[in-house]
Amino acid sequence: MKRILIIEDEPSISELQKDYLEVHGFDVEIECTGNNGLKRALTSEFDLIILDVMLPGIDGFSVCKKIREVKEVPILMVTARVDEIDFIRGLGLGADDYIFKPFNPNQLVAKIKAHLTRYARLVSLNETIKEQTIIGRLFIDHAARIIELDGIEVKFRAREFDLLAFLALHPGQVFTKEHLYERIWGMEPASDHTTVTVHIKKIRDKLSREEMEFDSIETVWGVGYRFKKEPLPVG
Repeated sequence: MKRILIIEDEPSISELQKDYLEVHGFDVEIECTGNNGLKRALTSEFDLIILDVMLPGIDGFSVCKKIREVKEVPILMVTARVDEIDFIRGLGLGADDYIFKPFNPNQLVAKIKAHLTRYARLVSLNETIKEQTIIGRLFIDHAARIIELDGIEVKFRAREFDLLAFLALHPGQVFTKEHLYERIWGMEPASDHTTVTVHIKKIRDKLSREEMEFDSIETVWGVGYRFKKEPLPVG
């Protein structure tokens, strides 16, 4: 079931959106301030975010910018304003589309389904065509399922390989244990995700050498894990 986050300060609008989307099979959560919406967006996994422009606290433009700095989730902005400059600004900050109030609920659902389909195709394409990943000291051959550290092959079990490869394909992006469990083990999130923690530890142990600990997989306390981005070369 696809998860949708609505960040909207008008209860009549957010509840209408929620009711209509749930009828169409989506799992929907609501936040009514910019600050709370941003926190939820960054600490939970959603398949799409519906974001109002005018919000108490920080506005929708700022929320969009901060989300886009760390996540590629589709963002659909909702506004009652029709100024072209606002439209251009939102898209420039990373929004995927706009919908204007008052809107037809059927149009909203159609846009959401279109963006979810487009994003799924993009993710699938990116992961399919990327046969090899080289990041820092790590080399991954996805087709041959080979991982090398500093030119030396390291043996992994199937789930360990899948977990490390997935994180390395998305450097800088934070994933919760729940999301990783669902993505790698192919099941609905369970109540106990210690298996993810155990596999992360095994991966770190296998990639650490006596003289150097492997620190590219970062623990984001209270959230989950991410693969550290390599700094851009200077000059």
